[in-house]
Amino acid sequence: MTTVCVGAGCVRREGAGRARRPAAAASRLCLDCHERLVRDLNRLPELYEECARHLDGSGGGDRALEKTSGGPLPGMPFNLRAADVRTSILAVLSGWASLVLEERGLAGPRRAVGPLVHFLTRNGAWLAAHDAAGEASAEIAGLVRKALGVIDPATSRRIAVGACVEPGCSGALTAVVQPRRPQLPATITCGADVSHHWVGHEWLQLSRRLGAAAATAPASGPAEPAGTVTDLEAEVRWMTAADIARLWDMPPGSVYRHASTQKWRRRSGNGRTYYHAGDVYETLHRRDEAA
Repeated sequence: MTTVCVGAGCVRREGAGRARRPAAAASRLCLDCHERLVRDLNRLPELYEECARHLDGSGGGDRALEKTSGGPLPGMPFNLRAADVRTSILAVLSGWASLVLEERGLAGPRRAVGPLVHFLTRNGAWLAAHDAAGEASAEIAGLVRKALGVIDPATSRRIAVGACVEPGCSGALTAVVQPRRPQLPATITCGADVSHHWVGHEWLQLSRRLGAAAATAPASGPAEPAGTVTDLEAEVRWMTAADIARLWDMPPGSVYRHASTQKWRRRSGNGRTYYHAGDVYETLHRRDEAA
């Protein structure tokens, strides 16, 4: 008997009226939900630190702020929501790490977000096979959603991208960017299946798939609405060195080295240099494949 996936992505998939995927061998999660669990875990250290930058309430937006009473700075605004999310991140990670420690008899990590995430990702396959894999997947995904809700929710920009490119999926893709928080990765997610998810440097590859899908669509079909594929491609076609360094998590010096040795196409405007995203992708995609 085939076991169905209990991951957060498949639970939402079922809620959207679509069948859950089969779980992978020796696991309670399908490959997509397992990858999402690891991806969400690896996002938590940065989100934890970003929430810390919102503790004084200076980030603006629709946040739950209260005044402190007493202390060296009475009346200083304090973001309770950011504090609660940080507390939850540490508590949830500690709880799952304790489960691994108790059942596997391993040496425990230091009680800090970075070491806990590293420990859990190293034991990700074991956790995905555990009876509580569904709860772990849901809790970690929930932490990411809550943290993102703290970070500049009022200034998130949503861009309609078009139909999902995954075979058999009828969902629509939406890009979410944080113009005032460029250090956060822009994401594209399918409304019908959250496991159909692209981050940062995967945009160009996705835009090519969208373009291929558009090219094979019937000529009599509806016209592409403004703000979808064309706008997405326009946003990713030219990139600054800072954009490339952030999206590929590499030092700016390495960006300039690749630009020079690989002879990336470039153009200038407003005193800045922009590199052609196609050249960037070809170079760095080969680098990632070789790693």
